[in-house]
Amino acid sequence: MVLTHVHDLDDAAAASAVVFASRYVQEPLPRYELGEKSISKDAAYQIIHDELLLDSSPRLNLASFVTTWMEPECDKLILEGINKNYADMDEYPVTTELQNRCVNIIARLFKAPVGAGEKAVGVGTVGSSEAIMLAGLAFKRRWQNRRKAAGKPHDKPNIVTGANVQVCWEKFARYFEVELKEVKLREGCYVMDPDEAVAMVDENTICVAAILGSTLTGEFEDVKRLNDLLAARNRRTGWDTPIHVDAASGGFIAPFLYPELEWDFRLPLVKSINVSGHKYGLVYAGVGWVVWRNKEDLPEDLIFHINYLGADQPTFTLNFSKGSSQIIAQYYQFLRLGFEGYRNVMENCMESARILREGLERTGRFTIISKDQGVPLVAFTFKREEETSLAFRLSSELRRFGWIVPAYTMPANLEHMAVLRVVVREDFGRPLAERFLSHVRMALDELDDEAKGGPVPRMRVTIELGPAAKGSGEEAMARVVKRESVVAVQRSVSLAGGKTKGVC
Repeated sequence: MVLTHVHDLDDAAAASAVVFASRYVQEPLPRYELGEKSISKDAAYQIIHDELLLDSSPRLNLASFVTTWMEPECDKLILEGINKNYADMDEYPVTTELQNRCVNIIARLFKAPVGAGEKAVGVGTVGSSEAIMLAGLAFKRRWQNRRKAAGKPHDKPNIVTGANVQVCWEKFARYFEVELKEVKLREGCYVMDPDEAVAMVDENTICVAAILGSTLTGEFEDVKRLNDLLAARNRRTGWDTPIHVDAASGGFIAPFLYPELEWDFRLPLVKSINVSGHKYGLVYAGVGWVVWRNKEDLPEDLIFHINYLGADQPTFTLNFSKGSSQIIAQYYQFLRLGFEGYRNVMENCMESARILREGLERTGRFTIISKDQGVPLVAFTFKREEETSLAFRLSSELRRFGWIVPAYTMPANLEHMAVLRVVVREDFGRPLAERFLSHVRMALDELDDEAKGGPVPRMRVTIELGPAAKGSGEEAMARVVKRESVVAVQRSVSLAGGKTKGVC
């Protein structure tokens, strides 16, 4: 490792920095410890900055649903609020008010029965994982309270979900001692089947969790059918099994693209909904939200009241201190975009997903398993069974171009399926989509060449456009450099108006 751009270091501090750097490189299992001497702020910044250059580009991370771009004005607000601890509600009352506004906006967006002048019931969280933990705890406590009141056992609660649930549901079940009963997937059905889910419900089921936007394929589960089937079973059995909707990915998509789709509080058994503000809520990572239908759906004994910060503060979160920036950013997006703006962003994302889907289909190599209605992503598999393992090879090849495309096997019953998935976010427009498709075709060609017995030499052309030399007019110069088996041609072409570089 070469230590570069080290400014204003005295000898002792420079030595300390070099020792730190050399330890990082040379030790198989580095032992990090605090240096004896301080180093300058410039040196500390440059060391970390240079190391972070090895990270992938967030905008090329097609594995993540999490927002990677926001407007500069919002970035500025985030920095202005970065030193505010949201837990200090009495000290930062305006920030608390912004959170409450966000909760009410989301609750009304999800059709909660909140009247004029009434406040919705909900809270901001550190992503949907915490939101799901809170919703699950509320269901567990309500179930336990009912069972205790009826003099029945209350030590074996369970939740019914599909096998396609995100890992946070497994965490909730394990952390809070709730049995997770999963509906297995099957060929052609990659989400929870409502009929099978309701058949698994028993008197110990605290809720059925439906997903609006499966992590695996982006598909929306049929919450309306689940509600109707579960309501009929509740009437037959006398149970009161409710529904939670995990709308982490789809909660900020469905209201704008599919307003007639019934998945939210319009369905009477839906008692709580979580959504990720840092996904299609268009905010950087770490903000989520959970809202309840009514105050009665959140047991009062789960709410803590503290007064040592200056006033009575009700709180229902798993942590205490957290930053205010993401809450401020969420309110900025609501205020800035409004309904029209969110709808436009989601329509643009769906258009980019369509371009990707059609481009992948034109290769003739893939089967698209994601649906047109759902989260703007494209999940696909190789058509030929003997090429299934190529999914992981293709994922690796695409990394050479900078793209991060996850390859994974499906859950139980479908382990033989290897899937690739591209998530389309706001900052992934048509130019990037077309560039990605060209790189997919190049990667497929290279995989095919390897299968035929070895790589074939390829030509990569770099065109540099710039102003012509004075008095020479249009000039062109070609230089061919051959290294190993790859031929590179570099060509300089003059063009009035500026200079740009690109690979074609």
